[in-house]
Amino acid sequence: MPYSYLKPLLDDNGSKIVLLVLDGLGGIATSPDGKTALETANTPNLDELAKSGTLGQTIPIRYGITPGSGPAHLALFGYEPLEFVIGRGALSASGVNLPVKIGDIAARGNLCTLDQKGNVTDRRAGRISQEDAAPVIEKLNQVQIPGVEVEVRQVKEYRFVIVMRGEGLNPALNDTDPQEEGVPPLKVEAQNPDANKAAEFMQQWISEAYKTLADQPIANGFLLRGFATDPCLPSYEDAYQLQAACIAEYPMYKGVSRLVGM
Repeated sequence: MPYSYLKPLLDDNGSKIVLLVLDGLGGIATSPDGKTALETANTPNLDELAKSGTLGQTIPIRYGITPGSGPAHLALFGYEPLEFVIGRGALSASGVNLPVKIGDIAARGNLCTLDQKGNVTDRRAGRISQEDAAPVIEKLNQVQIPGVEVEVRQVKEYRFVIVMRGEGLNPALNDTDPQEEGVPPLKVEAQNPDANKAAEFMQQWISEAYKTLADQPIANGFLLRGFATDPCLPSYEDAYQLQAACIAEYPMYKGVSRLVGM
């Protein structure tokens, strides 16, 4: 339901709510007996909750659409994902408490490994550990170019987020991840004329950053995806008159919660 329809229906009743999300628990039957993993598992506590509670189904986006975790959680929090679109870059930045304001550009990054020809040989740099990836990502954080400010922060293991701040930046940029190996990373290009300036700055920074990583035996490159800016979501308290808090482990879940003011 659109946010504008919900707000007039709000009423303060003093109730307290615990929303427990078991992300990824559902699935389809792939075993010979035709059961899903959840059907096969021994779940007496969940079974008892189901017996004593009320069951239902929610469709986060639309029928037939498999949502990512970000839009799916946004829908669970009561925000229409098609009305409030969150770019993955902004979501990742929020997850590690890296501020993104209107006019800033954020993108998710993966360390990758390139061969001598500049082709991607491993899109995740062998999934190197948190400890091994940290100094490589710190090298990226040290790379600066004139005209903009750049901040890079590790998210988890080989994953990182970059935020670029400056005047006249537009996040309408294509991903540099080719989604396959054996080819070079894609060049950053503007998706509309307003993003030409941002594309030039970002490509310049990428070129300098690659020089910094040239001596790495692995993780000597990186791929960027999901360029975005602040989605400007209404706060959860303003939207639903609820003071909410989030307890989560993975940064992405913390990110979507921070973006709605939890």
